[in-house]
Amino acid sequence: MRTLLRLWPYVRPVRVRLFTAAFVAVLASCTGLVIPLVLKWMVDGPVADRDPAGVWLGALYLLLLGVAEAVLFGIRRWLVARPLSHVEAEMRADLYRHLQRLPVAFHDRWASGQLLSRGTTDLMLLRMFLAFPLTFLFVNGVTILVGLVIMLMQDWVLGLVILGPAVPVMWTCVVFERRYAEVARRAQDQVGDLTTVVEESVLGIRIIKGFGRHRSQARAFRDLAGRLRGTELRKARLLAVIWAVIVALPEVAIGAALVLGAVRVADGELSAGTLVAFLSTALALRWPVDSIGFLLAMSQEAATATERYFEVMDEVPEGRRGGGGDPRARVPEAPEVQGAPGVRGTPGVPEVPGERGLRFEDVSFRYPDAPPDSPPLLSHIDLHIRPGESMALVGATGSGKTTLTALVPRLHEVTSGRITLDGVDITAMSREELRTRVAVAFEDPTLFSASVGENVLMGAPDGAGKPELDRALAIARADFAHALPQGTDTRVGEQGLSLSGGQRQRLALARAVVGRPEFLVLDDPLSALDVHTEAAVEAALRRVLADTTALIVAHRPSTVLLADRVALLSGGRITAVGTHQQLLRDNAEYARLMSGEESGDEAGEEAGPVPGAQPRAKSCAKSRAKSGEQSREQEDSR
Repeated sequence: MRTLLRLWPYVRPVRVRLFTAAFVAVLASCTGLVIPLVLKWMVDGPVADRDPAGVWLGALYLLLLGVAEAVLFGIRRWLVARPLSHVEAEMRADLYRHLQRLPVAFHDRWASGQLLSRGTTDLMLLRMFLAFPLTFLFVNGVTILVGLVIMLMQDWVLGLVILGPAVPVMWTCVVFERRYAEVARRAQDQVGDLTTVVEESVLGIRIIKGFGRHRSQARAFRDLAGRLRGTELRKARLLAVIWAVIVALPEVAIGAALVLGAVRVADGELSAGTLVAFLSTALALRWPVDSIGFLLAMSQEAATATERYFEVMDEVPEGRRGGGGDPRARVPEAPEVQGAPGVRGTPGVPEVPGERGLRFEDVSFRYPDAPPDSPPLLSHIDLHIRPGESMALVGATGSGKTTLTALVPRLHEVTSGRITLDGVDITAMSREELRTRVAVAFEDPTLFSASVGENVLMGAPDGAGKPELDRALAIARADFAHALPQGTDTRVGEQGLSLSGGQRQRLALARAVVGRPEFLVLDDPLSALDVHTEAAVEAALRRVLADTTALIVAHRPSTVLLADRVALLSGGRITAVGTHQQLLRDNAEYARLMSGEESGDEAGEEAGPVPGAQPRAKSCAKSRAKSGEQSREQEDSR
């Protein structure tokens, strides 16, 4: 109950209809308990007196009571159907909205299938619980109490016989609830794991087919499905046990009451009508008692689904200082501070004179789930990118380049230090404003199942249209979009896999520049382009970068040459900053990176001067371009 009470904020707006539905259901159930009293009147009256008219009148009463019971239950269903579908929709919308506000670190930890199962299967279980078990646990409890009172009033001896199984039934329910809770949670988690496997198999179907791994994937799915089947069978066995106890013991009690009652009627201690009414009441309570088992099971599954739902909702979103409380509460990201007007509408955030551009000040970063005693991934980063300047970020694989760029739009929060845009700490801005001023293009270009135009205009302010779209496509050399079957209205399909890697990367680049951002963060944006397209995109990018402050992760000399200066990231620190020519001449590690050789650390050698590094870098880049030109052109022309 403590877990299920967390649903109250969602149920509160529809509480009147739910309480009314519960009252109507109690009224309907109690109407059914009047039927045995009518039977008693008929047996002891018209039947005993051989009065046909009285029998027909009693039959009419029974018919009216049955119709009334059916109508009342129909009204109950009508009362709960619409509001509970609204509750489910609200909870699903809140979950989706909350997922959008959770930090990237959360999504790195959680499997997508687990989140999908919480937004679909778990919410369906909650809607079913609110529609049926929640009401009928209360209704059936009231019905059983009223029925027992009626039976005890009719004959207390037979009533005690009926009450005999109460203690073992309640003990069985307590044991069942504890064991079923564990198994229900395991089953729902396994559904999430199974959903993850299906999703990954669909998204990675090209890899599975390319490497002929369909049999191993099928075996992995079959193993997970087998474990889920075993868990479901365990649930069925537990439910069978409690159902056997709940059904068998009351049936034995009713049988004993029938024998004892018949003997007492024969001895003249009890009227036949009283025995009929007593047994009819006991039989009317069979459904409320028999339903306890699966009502408890559904309630326990709903409690587990509630736990899983609030496991996600309790995660602290970006900009919130604390969790818990009403899941529908909205907390502002950055409070307004009284003072001088800030930059571009940031309330109370003063601009620091002489600090224009993008600056990293003693920035360190460690992933939140990293061991506390582990060294930070980035340590004491100091870097200043002047207004209108382009800075290339170069480093070995795993050096933290992508992580450093993710700190600028606050996809991750710095562990210490600060990052400023034109002298304003990015943590003092709302994320909405920050991400309006900073545009990003990632190495892995993610496209959504929407049209080309919709994908590109995601990076533009509201109200942007065709002129902005055409300009961005021209800059990114993505004019191929106009030649698609429906032009820029063509849907690209899930993940954009109907396009080549180069086409997806150009659309991602167009999305980054369509909003004319002040600051541009590009994570190796040209890695999937062939040499000819790369040269054309670079020429267009130079015009964009002339008016933009940009940080560009680069692995190839051709991309590095787009930048005014280069920063070398090594060992989690910025170890050198200069022009491409300066670093080739003066920094051995940078020369090795540009030439494609192993670094000193990777080869087990100490860093030292590399004679002729610059020509070697140029020749190596040239040979790589020649060797890869044909395959890239084939991929890009798909």
